[in-house]
Amino acid sequence: QVQLRESGGGLVQAGGSLRLVCAVSGGTFSRMAMAWFRQAPGQERDFVAAISWSGRSIDYADSVRGRFTISRDGAKYTVYLDIISLKPEDTDVYYCAANLVDYSSDFTTSMDFGYDYWGQGTQVTVSS
Repeated sequence: QVQLRESGGGLVQAGGSLRLVCAVSGGTFSRMAMAWFRQAPGQERDFVAAISWSGRSIDYADSVRGRFTISRDGAKYTVYLDIISLKPEDTDVYYCAANLVDYSSDFTTSMDFGYDYWGQGTQVTVSS
């Protein structure tokens, strides 16, 4: 059974940086398309970033492009989200998501229904 565990969230001042980590277990990581989403209480879950199984296809939400970087480490079964220049509006719970794909499907999706596996989330709070 695929399990995702996020870490790295916390309280940070505006302008600061964070690295969110998603550790994957129980599946074939090399076949997983991965993504990060975020959600505020009472709000819909929003797409943040996605990376294909090979890492060759990457996509970002317009609101985070240039400040967020998604990457993956096949040897560690881990996906990272590096965030710089944090803003108070980045305050959310950040979720890691995964979907097992065929090797012919080397693309990303920003749709949350495109992912079958989800972590519990990590809270990011940015103070002004």
